[in-house]
Amino acid sequence: MARLSLLALIASAVAFIGVQAAPLPHEVRGVYVRHKTATATASASAASATATSSSSSSSNTTSAAAGTFQQLDYSQFQISDGTGGNAEAQANAVFVDPFTNVDLATIDAATVTALQTMREAAEDAETSQFNPAIAAATGTAADALQVGKIKNKVLKLTGEVQVLNIQIAQAQASGDDTSDLESKLTEEQTKLTKNIATDVANNGKTSQGVA
Repeated sequence: MARLSLLALIASAVAFIGVQAAPLPHEVRGVYVRHKTATATASASAASATATSSSSSSSNTTSAAAGTFQQLDYSQFQISDGTGGNAEAQANAVFVDPFTNVDLATIDAATVTALQTMREAAEDAETSQFNPAIAAATGTAADALQVGKIKNKVLKLTGEVQVLNIQIAQAQASGDDTSDLESKLTEEQTKLTKNIATDVANNGKTSQGVA
């Protein structure tokens, strides 16, 4: 009797071990596999979202360093058409306002180059277009071109002053001497102030551009 009980106990143990070693039913395996797949997908999505957020943050930082400034052709940013008297505000809208609340020391080299290119375009318009046009015109046409030329001078000098302000800020941030830049800034600012005063005196007068 004891022997039969022992054999029954051994048989039960073997059956139990067999159940534990048996593969999961298909339905259970499906749930388990789907759970692993969903977990992996969720982890990948989270990683992708984190990378996207990081990339977006980096992009925003780069954009902020340049403010809202965009390089334009002269015909797109010239301010000489219309009337005299508001050149200072118009020139600031092109060269200064886009950098509101931006640390000038952080402006990248490409943006500084773009500013200089636009300033040079305004200078070229003065020497290559305004001067010959004024010399060839008479009467009210010549007067309107002269008003436009003054507005263009304000534009050109505002760009020059802004570039110098950026260069000074970056030199100071690097611990470099700024005395030469500051002397140049004083010189250009004096010219700008004079031409702004002339433009204010032309308030309401017809202004003619060349672009």
